Amino acid sequence: MEEVGLAYGLVKFLHLLLFVYWLGGDAGVYYSSGFVIDPKLSRDARLTAAKIFIELDMLPRYCLALMLTVGGVLAYYVGVPHLSWQLPLIIVLGPLWLWMVWAVHHYQGKPFGIKLAKIDLYFRWFMIAAIVVSVSYAFFVDGRLQPYPWLAAKLYIFATLILAGLLIRLKLPKFTDGFRTLATTGPTPESDQQMLDGMRTARPYVWYIWFGVAASALIGVLKLGAGG
Repeated sequence: MEEVGLAYGLVKFLHLLLFVYWLGGDAGVYYSSGFVIDPKLSRDARLTAAKIFIELDMLPRYCLALMLTVGGVLAYYVGVPHLSWQLPLIIVLGPLWLWMVWAVHHYQGKPFGIKLAKIDLYFRWFMIAAIVVSVSYAFFVDGRLQPYPWLAAKLYIFATLILAGLLIRLKLPKFTDGFRTLATTGPTPESDQQMLDGMRTARPYVWYIWFGVAASALIGVLKLGAGG
């Protein structure tokens, strides 16, 4: 029993760390992006800020990839029933997703990285659908999640966080085009406006991610409607 208690405590601690680094990393990315798009700064200063921006952005990406695995194991420890195949799949998911996030970044611009980025895109759409369908089935059909409405809510929110990340990708091409000009030939009024427009259209989704992560953490703490 002591071993179970220790394991549960460690998993819960890791779960909390993921929330902290997700929000903290995202806040750092948001703050550093302001320096990247600031036309009053020198080109070198903006490129340095961009390096910080890009590397720091990996933190929330890693946290997203690990959250379902850590959260799923934590749910197991608090007594949430899983189908026989679910827990092993949940445990394997995190490391595989983490590797894919790392590999897409590490091999960026290379043929393997480009192919993997496409796979990652389709995988995220699949995860959104899989989460919504599986949670809806477990709550409304077989009832396994009915004693845990707080967990169902957290999972639905998580699906929307993946969606928000995808929508950010759709809004960033203008920023990417402007930044490419900044990095290669130097900034122009047009490239500065492109970066500014790209960031402005993406930021509402960033704000939603902050809200969603914080709301999910609060729901997990309060466990409203908990039973069983």
